[in-house]
Amino acid sequence: MISFDTSRFGRLEVAKDRIIHFPGGLMGFPDIKRFILMDYKDTSLKWLQAVDDPDIAFIVTQPFELFPDYSLKIENSIRNFLEVEKEEDMVTLAILRVEGDSVTANLQGPLVINSINKKGIQIVNEDTPFSCKTPLKSLIAPAAK
Repeated sequence: MISFDTSRFGRLEVAKDRIIHFPGGLMGFPDIKRFILMDYKDTSLKWLQAVDDPDIAFIVTQPFELFPDYSLKIENSIRNFLEVEKEEDMVTLAILRVEGDSVTANLQGPLVINSINKKGIQIVNEDTPFSCKTPLKSLIAPAAK
């Protein structure tokens, strides 16, 4: 187990095998390499919380759920870097950004994680009509009346 402090969730204690390693860090955060995923309320969203910086946490989601037209070509060099053995072991996440009343998704810089060895990388998706600030219409459908 490893214990660390966060500004949003207080002190956390997690199993070492839950830590996701981003050897190159994330864009804008090259020195922060260890993160954990945590559930975000009762939604398909997750928190990607930095282990080494209590103030760094991102809301993330699988982009294919919110954007059915989204596609991502993952080069063999990325698969080799992540040491992926089976396609289904790869998880793709998009970082969400909340600004005032709007929420956007970074679909140009998705995170790709090997769910088996917990190794991740942020890549640049150049072959997409989506941007790094793709607006989300709604995260949660209105409740039925």
